[in-house]
Amino acid sequence: MAERSTAAVDVADNSGDDPLSAQAGKATNDGAAETEDTAKKSAPDTGSDGQGTEPTIATPELHSGHKLARRYRLEECVTRLDGFSSWRAVDEKLRRAVGVHLLPADHPRARSVLAAARSSALLGDPRFVQVLDAVEENDLVYVVHEWIPDATELTALLAMGPMEPHDAYQLVDQLSQAMAAAHREGLAHLKLTPGAVLRSSTGQYRIRGLAVNAALRGITAERPQRTDTEAIGALLYAALTQRWPYESDAYGLSGLPKGVGLVAPDQVRAGVHRGLSELAMRALVNDGATASRQEPPCTTPDELAKAVASMPRIRPPEPSFTASPDYQQTTYQQGSYGRPAHHGGSAAPQPVPVPPAPLESRTGRVLKWGVAALLIAALGLGSWQIADKLIDKDKGSGSTQTNPGEGGDDKVKAPDKPLEIQDASEFVPNGSGGIQEADAPNAVDGKPDTAWITPRYDGAANFGNLPFRRQGSGIIVDLGKVQDVAGIEVVMYRSGQKVEVLAAGEDASDPTSLEDFSERLTALETAGKDVKATLDKPTSTRYVLVRVTELAPDSSPSSFRGGISEITLLGR
Repeated sequence: MAERSTAAVDVADNSGDDPLSAQAGKATNDGAAETEDTAKKSAPDTGSDGQGTEPTIATPELHSGHKLARRYRLEECVTRLDGFSSWRAVDEKLRRAVGVHLLPADHPRARSVLAAARSSALLGDPRFVQVLDAVEENDLVYVVHEWIPDATELTALLAMGPMEPHDAYQLVDQLSQAMAAAHREGLAHLKLTPGAVLRSSTGQYRIRGLAVNAALRGITAERPQRTDTEAIGALLYAALTQRWPYESDAYGLSGLPKGVGLVAPDQVRAGVHRGLSELAMRALVNDGATASRQEPPCTTPDELAKAVASMPRIRPPEPSFTASPDYQQTTYQQGSYGRPAHHGGSAAPQPVPVPPAPLESRTGRVLKWGVAALLIAALGLGSWQIADKLIDKDKGSGSTQTNPGEGGDDKVKAPDKPLEIQDASEFVPNGSGGIQEADAPNAVDGKPDTAWITPRYDGAANFGNLPFRRQGSGIIVDLGKVQDVAGIEVVMYRSGQKVEVLAAGEDASDPTSLEDFSERLTALETAGKDVKATLDKPTSTRYVLVRVTELAPDSSPSSFRGGISEITLLGR
């Protein structure tokens, strides 16, 4: 029977890859996309250890329309190289485009490809193109990954010309931080080329083929952190100069002149930002030399990320304003404010507008007095209404306030009795795995200094945009029995989180999914330090969910964290 192993199945509804780029040629959207000729021309690729002496292996003969696991329909082959093929495909179950790498199960690198794909899937970092499935089935091994439709490959961006300093700064900043996070989890890329980097329509960079691209090609490295750091340096160098920092041409870029050696970017092209030029030299392997020969080389992505962070921030260029043909400058904008008019011989005199005469007639005086009288009457009426409201307020705050049922107005009475809470658990939608499940009771222990706190998520406030966190997280409160909930008081661990409070039906038993909590007690909105609500009509329930869908900013604009300090449910 065929063995089937799956990792991170059915995640990321926004999967896909960027459209095929005309500049980069066919198959620019696949993490392994390149022809054999391209592979030979790009000999200076960082991460290669010179391997490649394995005998030629026959690529599985598959065709468009072939379906894997009764789900993934192959659409277009974008790569056939060294015994594996890469395809654009359609996930018919979730109706989305995906990418698929295919190789025979007896391929010498099949085991390492499966292991790399599973490790990459466990990382779950939104800065990387996610692995969705890794399967061995019917004598085939295939890896399914996202296909990003709105992204552009760095190869195509470099073909358009050198980047502006701010764009190049964003490139090296985001790539170094992403790879530093990957290496902390023991994952290396080893084939970080322009074809492995995508930029989304929002300016965010995503890296594809983490660990998998190198495994497909049998690439290893003795110093993987050094290899990936040099690769980022090469990408920064190319972004600043539109030249590949080696003698051979690669990725549509011209290499450096032979025999000259590695020249600093600001010496290759005029106007290059000096700080970024030095940073590229520190990241590239150049016998310890740097552009200034004062700063030490960066040998790990973490060191490079810290070097980027220590630089003065490079701001985006100011938007240029182009006036429309119908736009006419004022006298002040034309620079003639306060100057006498120019009396040229050929200039025609301009008519001066004359204001209308004031109302000095008898009719005008009557109108003015009439308007004044109306204004005085309106002010008097408004003052009387304000005074009347203040008097009513003073009466209401006295000791003679009437309670409902004693002849006064039938007003909603504020809840005054904290309900006893039996237990609290973490909201884990669809069995996706908990965050800090052991700390859930901290949110109901009556101690504001203890809390259920999430770890830090990078990249997006919605829990890092992780596919299995689409429904957020939070705390489920168990009252032990059905009780009437009339008010909610929640102390948040941090302001700025997006929160709502929901209740399960009276007949609910151990609810775990979002559908189990059918009644909304508060609106979904960004909260301050507290979430408080008094219900017009008490809700009978045993289980209440305080759901967090977005976290608050943490130590940097791109990192987020949240949590709940204390939950109190009130009755009457």
